[in-house]
Amino acid sequence: MDCSKVRELSVDLQRGTLAADLDGAARAHLLTCAACRAHAEAERALSDALVAKLPRFAAPIGLQRRIAAGWPASGSTARAPRRTWTRGRGIVTAAALSTALAVVVGGTTAVVVQDRADARRVAEEAVNDHLRMLGGAPLAQVTGGLHEVKPWFGGKLDFAPTVSFAGNSDFPLQGGAVEPFLDRRAAVFVYKRRLHTASLFVVPADGLTFPATVRAQTIHGFSLALWRSGEQGYALVSDLNLPELLDLQKLIASP
Repeated sequence: MDCSKVRELSVDLQRGTLAADLDGAARAHLLTCAACRAHAEAERALSDALVAKLPRFAAPIGLQRRIAAGWPASGSTARAPRRTWTRGRGIVTAAALSTALAVVVGGTTAVVVQDRADARRVAEEAVNDHLRMLGGAPLAQVTGGLHEVKPWFGGKLDFAPTVSFAGNSDFPLQGGAVEPFLDRRAAVFVYKRRLHTASLFVVPADGLTFPATVRAQTIHGFSLALWRSGEQGYALVSDLNLPELLDLQKLIASP
């Protein structure tokens, strides 16, 4: 198993969700590759830090009271009588309504939690990939302007990245690269701002959580902007301050 595949599977390896053959092959590779071990440790440290900082929400007080009121008293074996409503020929029991409500609330909560987890994975991957870019570890790279970079992606990706900002005096375009991004490959456009580097990752958005409008945040000192346009997702990462990063994001997202 090569480095790009191991790095692509590193999150699933941490979670123990890989098939036995892939798990064994990835772990065997880590024993012999210091660079991939460092990558795996960085992934683990960032994941642990982000999970530790995730907010935990208490149930609304009204919901707590309804649950408490419906919970049987300690030691009691008697059941409260079931209410029944009738309408025409249909019969709906209170128990059935409670079950339906639980399914709806539980399903909605599961969707929200899953969306947050997916968004966190995208954010973590973008920051980690930016760090790998700074360490000089992309699969392939090219220097030059937009007219050199975009044609260079031909044959290296299964999609054509939609980026029209060729850079300017404030944010010159330095070149491009191909980098693993979760379960796919990303087109990377590298911009500069004085001594700072900004990495723009462009991927097919299908199956990943990218917001319809730009969402900006700071993760461990790195500024991050995520957004979606059409069928492509965009992640812009840099150690620039957030206002400067958003200035670059507006230039990139402009028609």
